[in-house]
Amino acid sequence: MASALDDDEIGNDDYYSLLNVRREATQEELKAAYRRLCMLYHPDKHRDPELKRQAEQLFNLVHEAYEVLSDPQSRAIYDIYGKRGLDVEGWEVVERKRTPAEIREEYERLQTEREERRLQQRTNPKGTISVGIDATDLFDRYEEDYEDMVGGGVPHVEINKMHISQSIEAPLTTKDTAILSGSLSTHNGNGGGTINLALRRVTSAKGWGEVEVGAGDTHGPLFGMKIFRNLTPRFFVTAQCGLQFSSRGVRPGVTTVLARHLDKNTMGYLQWRWGIQSSMNTSIVRDTKSSHFTFAMQLGIPHTFMMMSYQYKFQDEDQTKIKGSVKTGFFGTVVEYGAERKISRHSVLGATVSVGVPQGVSLKIKLNRASQTYFFPIHLTDQLLPSAVFYATVGPLVFYLAIQQLVIRPYVRAQKEQDLEKQRESSASNIAKKKQEAEAAVLLMQESVRRIIEAEESRMGLIILNAWYGKFVTDNSRKHERAKVIDVTVPLQCLVKDSKLILTEATKSGLPGFYDPCVGEEKSLKVLYQFRGVMHQVLSGDTEPLRIPKQSCSFDTNGVNDVLVLPPSMGMIHTASFL
Repeated sequence: MASALDDDEIGNDDYYSLLNVRREATQEELKAAYRRLCMLYHPDKHRDPELKRQAEQLFNLVHEAYEVLSDPQSRAIYDIYGKRGLDVEGWEVVERKRTPAEIREEYERLQTEREERRLQQRTNPKGTISVGIDATDLFDRYEEDYEDMVGGGVPHVEINKMHISQSIEAPLTTKDTAILSGSLSTHNGNGGGTINLALRRVTSAKGWGEVEVGAGDTHGPLFGMKIFRNLTPRFFVTAQCGLQFSSRGVRPGVTTVLARHLDKNTMGYLQWRWGIQSSMNTSIVRDTKSSHFTFAMQLGIPHTFMMMSYQYKFQDEDQTKIKGSVKTGFFGTVVEYGAERKISRHSVLGATVSVGVPQGVSLKIKLNRASQTYFFPIHLTDQLLPSAVFYATVGPLVFYLAIQQLVIRPYVRAQKEQDLEKQRESSASNIAKKKQEAEAAVLLMQESVRRIIEAEESRMGLIILNAWYGKFVTDNSRKHERAKVIDVTVPLQCLVKDSKLILTEATKSGLPGFYDPCVGEEKSLKVLYQFRGVMHQVLSGDTEPLRIPKQSCSFDTNGVNDVLVLPPSMGMIHTASFL
């Protein structure tokens, strides 16, 4: 069962982790886990008033977790929205007799309605800034032209064109949206601008229509209409028509696009355009998790061409992509290659080298920052010069590596530390509460742990010698960092049953007797245990399932001396360096 729990919900009151059950746990598994914890925390088992009070609090928490997870409707809501979903706005309209799938659909509808109300209160700005740079003087210089000129030895680089466009969306109703857009362009000292207003209406779940009016100082008034319609679940059509008014008269134009899903990852398109630049175009686009492929052919006036492009997507944290394309037609042939990479949470930087006949060599740099795009096409030479291709390829790479080391990484590191500090401050009170609950749980476990150890020793079973949970320092290059771990020997021994310890894939910070000693940082569990008289150790990630004893983790008992054994003082964060 999928879970949409937020990060602040995980490890806070994660009911699955508290009961130590899988997210796919059956009712029988839930009941068995609930009974086991009830026997441990039942208030009537403790005579000391303070222990009785603490047991009552933990007993109520376990009971609350079982009540939610044992009810299909409540469990469905919890799996989608976490604990806060049980109190979310709209609960009163959900019938208790609905199935979990119906509950999920109802809450998704409520969430969509809240999102629509939020969108109605703000705009959705989008913008593009393009700056064309003519740097041909760097490679296409003729020395004799500069012999008699003052400063002739300095290459002349200039900005010869610029384009700025901006648009905002204003939701009027849940079905109607107004779109205002404008643009300014200049090229070699000549330019102009346009402004457009469009009204879009969603007619049904299958389609929408749009009416657009515009005006500009170069083309005159514009009137257009556009419709989109899903004909079948795998087939849709888009049609657009417009009238452009100018001093030469009315110039009509029509564009129609037919698209069909050929399979799960492949789309086929047919486009017909009539008017100012008539053409027919067909293309196939295949987009998968690791690649993007496009093949297109066009017959038209004045552009007739064939194009093929391929993009490979690396499955890394920075979403790196490399791409290449070839395009040939009546205009000549152009080969492009490049790469793009995510440089921050909201920014993607890309560079593309374009080599063509007769176009020459160009370098295109693009930066996407949220909904804003900054584009810098740099024309290097009108000829096919190897030096221009070399510098266009190596130059951006060297510049990026330098900026990555000197600017981007320090900034991202500082940003992560700042976010982590904010997260720690916001969760400080909750962590303090969880720490008190964990310490209380350990006190209540003492008698049960004593009995479990006696039973396991009698059969030479599973004895937890030492266990630590938190952040370990295992890299020699990070010795300056402080390990932050807590002793969880008692809580783990308490979970041993029939000489076995089984932990699910849920975060371990939610287990009884555990808490998070280093919020926002990567954590793991290190266990030193004895089974059949032989010592073993195992290291497990925070959300990795764990089952011991494991034969694969045994080691020579002589190696035990190399393991740092922390004093079993629950609730303390120990500072150590694990090699």
